[in-house]
Amino acid sequence: DEKDYIPESERPKAVFWARVHMALYAVAAAATIWMLATGLGWRAAIPFLVIGGPRIYGCWHMVMTGLLQHGGLAEDVLDHRLNSRTVYMNPVTRWLYWNMNYHVEHHMFPMVPCHALPKLHAAVKADTPPVYPSTLAAYAEILPALVRQTRDPAYHVVRPLPQQA
Repeated sequence: DEKDYIPESERPKAVFWARVHMALYAVAAAATIWMLATGLGWRAAIPFLVIGGPRIYGCWHMVMTGLLQHGGLAEDVLDHRLNSRTVYMNPVTRWLYWNMNYHVEHHMFPMVPCHALPKLHAAVKADTPPVYPSTLAAYAEILPALVRQTRDPAYHVVRPLPQQA
């Protein structure tokens, strides 16, 4: 797939950096195995947790939250309330996600720092579409929309806007 978007002149660099990453993972795996063999207990997992682990235990979270932002919504519209969504999430996910669950607000006012997005949300809530009460509620809308878009690429979820907005 990379041949479709990496120019031929850049492929040696891509191969080099892929090999560097694989070498780092190999060093982390070797260090973990060595530390296990020396009897360091739970500390033996540190190389894995720091070097290779985030790819395994963190990427699913990035994909899950990333799809919530715009999945199934309209594209190329000027009103950000129609092409992004706000979803209420638990405090840990909000922290890991830097409050980007307030995504409509983030697009409306991109210069507002992530720590201020909850206050911004409270201030503009009356002018935004209804907030999804949970990740599951948002995915209940997203997944059928994505399935339908495989047959009808022009289809998108239409978010209702408040009348006074």
